[in-house]
Amino acid sequence: MMIVRDVMINNVITISPFATLRQALSLLKSKNIKSLVVEKQTESDAYGLITYTNILKTVIAEDGDIDLLNVYDVCVKPALSVGESMGLKHVAGLMSQHHVKRLLVVNDNDLVGFVTMNDIMEELLKRID
Repeated sequence: MMIVRDVMINNVITISPFATLRQALSLLKSKNIKSLVVEKQTESDAYGLITYTNILKTVIAEDGDIDLLNVYDVCVKPALSVGESMGLKHVAGLMSQHHVKRLLVVNDNDLVGFVTMNDIMEELLKRID
């Protein structure tokens, strides 16, 4: 059975909740990625997730200012997370239930990676002859 650890991305790029949307966009662009994990402020805090889509919706739909708005204004927090030994079918179920394409992977509330719907699909397609 395929589990999260088999497909998760370990190299997660994080950003401070106090960074501006301009800084977030700049980081997304320079790393050529679509989402950033928003750092937690204390041990018991939750991680957040900010995506290109969150930012664009805020900037375009709500006329937001990328220099005045901070990451915490638009990020999704708490971000949904799973453990690294969870079966991929459960992860895919969670994603479709909550209409999200990516989930954080945590080990006792410490970030260890993240998993995307695309990674799961790629893995499944590899197994089809």
